Amino acid sequence: MMNAGKEAYFLRERGFMKDFIVKDEESLKRAIVRVRAAQEKYSVYTQEQVDKIFYAAAVAANRARIPLAKLAVEETGMGVVEDKVIKNHYASEYIYNAYKNERTCGVIERDEQGGYTRIAEPIGVIAAIIPTTNPTSTAIFKCLLCLKTRNGLIISPHPRAKKSTIEAARIVLEAAVKAGAPEDIIGWIDMPTVPLSGMVMRESDMILATGGPGMVQAAYSSGKPALGVGAGNTPAVIDETADIRLAVSSILHSKTFDNGMICASEQSVIVHQKVYEAFRTELRLRGGYILTPEETEKVRKTIIINGALNSRIVGQSAHTIAELAGFEVPKETRVLVGEVESVDLSEEFAHEKLSPVLAMYRAESFEDAVSKADRLIRDGGLGHTAAIYLDVERGREKLEAFRERMRACRIVVNSPSSHGGIGDLYNFRFPPSLTLGCGSWGGNSVSENVGVKHLINIKTVAERRENMLWFRAPEKVYFKRGCLASALKELSTEYHKKKAFIVTDSFLYESGFTKQIEKVLSAEDISFTTFFHVAPDPTLACAREGAELARSFAPDVIIAVGGGSPMDAAKIIWMLNEHPGVAFEDMAMRFMDIRKRVYTFPKMGEKAMFVAVPTTAGTGSEVTPFAVITDEKTGTKYPLADYALMPNMAVVDADLMMNIPKGLTSCAGIDAVSHALEAIASVMATDFTNGLAKEALKILFEYLPRAYEKGAEDPLAREKVANAATMAGMAFANAFLGVCHSMAHKLGSYFHVAHGMANSLLLEQVIRFNSSEAPAKMGTFPQYAYPQCRARYANAARVLGCKGKTDEELVEALIRKLRALQDAIGQPVTIREALEGKYTEEQFLEKLDEMTEAAFDDQCTGANPRYPLMSEIRQMYLNAYYGATRK
Repeated sequence: MMNAGKEAYFLRERGFMKDFIVKDEESLKRAIVRVRAAQEKYSVYTQEQVDKIFYAAAVAANRARIPLAKLAVEETGMGVVEDKVIKNHYASEYIYNAYKNERTCGVIERDEQGGYTRIAEPIGVIAAIIPTTNPTSTAIFKCLLCLKTRNGLIISPHPRAKKSTIEAARIVLEAAVKAGAPEDIIGWIDMPTVPLSGMVMRESDMILATGGPGMVQAAYSSGKPALGVGAGNTPAVIDETADIRLAVSSILHSKTFDNGMICASEQSVIVHQKVYEAFRTELRLRGGYILTPEETEKVRKTIIINGALNSRIVGQSAHTIAELAGFEVPKETRVLVGEVESVDLSEEFAHEKLSPVLAMYRAESFEDAVSKADRLIRDGGLGHTAAIYLDVERGREKLEAFRERMRACRIVVNSPSSHGGIGDLYNFRFPPSLTLGCGSWGGNSVSENVGVKHLINIKTVAERRENMLWFRAPEKVYFKRGCLASALKELSTEYHKKKAFIVTDSFLYESGFTKQIEKVLSAEDISFTTFFHVAPDPTLACAREGAELARSFAPDVIIAVGGGSPMDAAKIIWMLNEHPGVAFEDMAMRFMDIRKRVYTFPKMGEKAMFVAVPTTAGTGSEVTPFAVITDEKTGTKYPLADYALMPNMAVVDADLMMNIPKGLTSCAGIDAVSHALEAIASVMATDFTNGLAKEALKILFEYLPRAYEKGAEDPLAREKVANAATMAGMAFANAFLGVCHSMAHKLGSYFHVAHGMANSLLLEQVIRFNSSEAPAKMGTFPQYAYPQCRARYANAARVLGCKGKTDEELVEALIRKLRALQDAIGQPVTIREALEGKYTEEQFLEKLDEMTEAAFDDQCTGANPRYPLMSEIRQMYLNAYYGATRK
């Protein structure tokens, strides 16, 4: 960095240059001139050019979600890193998904018969006020919105969050410029002050204002059009017909998200007296702390100081706030709940609190509850958000009465209001946004979630919905011993294939294992060639070598033969053969919802179909859309997941598995067990996947020890284990996996532990972790309404014949059953035992934090029923290393 007195600094190491610091009126004027000039150039860009830039910026922000989250918490001292990761992910992925196909350039609608045409033109230069509560996600959101609409942007960060806000803007700008945007299309104030914020608002064409009431009022008083937000003071009415577990779980999920800093989060719950005690009991069960009268008074004095919200509690944990108030609560406390009566603003609990502090009111009737909610909104949250929990089918008239009474632009039904209010998570017609308009009631110019167009006040009711689910499998799955020949014959008789490209490893090839496949192909007059250079943990170089050979041979069918490594390599060879220019960084991009992912996989099968022939029983790769490939230059593992990678045909012939070594039988078999257990636990589990997973578990627990001990001498056991592994594969192909596989992937990557063994070492810890009835964080998926994993494990235990009077006893019985299976097939007990002689305890601990973050960022984590904090993943690793919970 050059001398600040010369107003110049360079970030050449990041590939970005800015030649002056914006710190006073003179430098801000220069910045505005440059942004305006850039916007003039950008205003004539085509839709295609804009969409390319929009995509590149979304991808860049998505990739930076974790470091930006960490920087925001480090700088502001507020919130939760893991939740800010979700915010950043949401701001990039969901905003991109919402607007990627929307036309924002030129003619966007034309009715020839009616003579009706709509033409989109940019506004000009937008001033963006960014709050300290969401310094990176809001910056990403506003940058993407402006890039999509061909507007220039100047950001005024909050002084206490300027580093993280500017870093988020820099990442987006750098990606946008690289994709073709003008260099100065986004600018920012490096040293923000109130006068500079006022100046940028006055000199802009429109203002996107997110922040405190004073800042938003300043935006609306600037003389320029402003899109701002009002204060949030969301009440949640709990009707007597409500599902209490759903209501409590949803409210805690929302209220603890980023320590309650989302403006749409619940500030009060108003509970019908008929269910008040049940609600109160459930709240305590799941981590809510009911304050005593004395503690309530202490918290009152801590919430509001000198008539204003105490900034020291904003974004802090319940435990920290209790300490500030002068008393102790358990560290695992999720929310402090004050039972109060007055809804007047003289009651401190009736205010917006931006923290995990919740007011709880008893309502004598539904009408009383609505009246209390109405008063809370009118006094402190006009136009923002209101929530209600009730049986919609039986209470339609109540819902209509509630929505008519509430002066709120967002009415969320049976949903966490934080997540429900920002949109596209619990109702898929509700547009995603991080700037929530409150209409004329809240003194705002828009009444909906801010997006690319805002003209009128819109009152929106968002009822919770479960999205469509699916079950996908290969077109054909052949099984039974000896089925290989019959299945392969269909390649000529039914599919009319002429050229087969076989992918396998050197051991299978040199031992003559592929001869029986070649024999069938020859008999069917199908020419073939074999690529046998696949090694364990296949690399991009290996896949590219295979793809080059495949392209020269021009096959119309690719046949993968072997275990997980040949399957993974063959899928990538298939992809490269069909689409040589694909970028693995894009294909490996994390997604929260596979239907909303930023990157779209190319269509497969136009050149060749894909046939999977497993020779081990465990990975399930023959029926799944997953593959893992390693960049040999960087050591980076790219886990790919998309149904484009699903094989067209799977051939599960146990005759190919009779002579698997005992060690491979054990590791592959326990991998299949982990697939079944994680599919059962997943937030995306369905009746379809549960049936397969439970039956697979039953078979594996019965037959895997026999297959391990007797091998080819027990062909029935071999066949049963093969079938169960494929069934478990089908289950997790549709339900996805969880944190056990996330942790196992990284344990294997960092310490070269066999994948199945890695899962085995972690399974008990994950079962215990997921079985909590009051988890710190719950998985976010609409059909997963409340913590229920303990009951799911208990059902699995019953399938396995375990006994117990309670779900808790059944889970313990399941763990004992699992331990017995692990002992029977020779699996080590602890990570320390598995690493003995290879890695020391010091080496493990040295890599623990890095491995923990990598596991948190693994694609499998998102489907886990309990959303893990990094600290919790770390503790599970430690427990598994030392055997802390094994008795």
